[in-house]
Amino acid sequence: MSLEKAKQILVITNDSTVFLKSGLASAFEMFGGRVTEVKELVARLDTASKDDRKMCEVSFGLISSHFGFVPGNYTIAPYDRVMSSKEDYEAVQERKNYLDTLGYVASPFDKVVVCVPKAMFAMMLENDTLPEGKVIAVTSPDFKDECEERGWTFLERRGARIGNANSEAIFRMIEEIC
Repeated sequence: MSLEKAKQILVITNDSTVFLKSGLASAFEMFGGRVTEVKELVARLDTASKDDRKMCEVSFGLISSHFGFVPGNYTIAPYDRVMSSKEDYEAVQERKNYLDTLGYVASPFDKVVVCVPKAMFAMMLENDTLPEGKVIAVTSPDFKDECEERGWTFLERRGARIGNANSEAIFRMIEEIC
């Protein structure tokens, strides 16, 4: 039996216009639509075993149009307007400062998987939100070079948020470090 601490993984995405609950629910349970791919990856990582032990400890974080950054287990309520443009992302940042909160929360994790829209990812780069060397970024090819300069793993966004091939690649990368 190994006493080695399980690797800590944080998976981040943003909200969706598809609300699965009409009342209070955890941020993880609240959203469907494009968030579904990310939730499936989180569930797979959370239940994975390696060498007769839990492979990793996985946390889920969501950038919400109404609440800013929220951990997946926080209870939230549905809201009327979901951000969908660079101007929206900037307005929520101005009101909720989700970039600094995310930077603070992400720092102790061994790996941070980021699956957000192109304009939001650009804001994360401009703000130096995420820790160097720890990120798996599922994003636009426009950011490939910058990701590599920061010691991050770049995966081109395919599918709603991740895509099956990227989901499999992320799982294998995390399995390798655990």
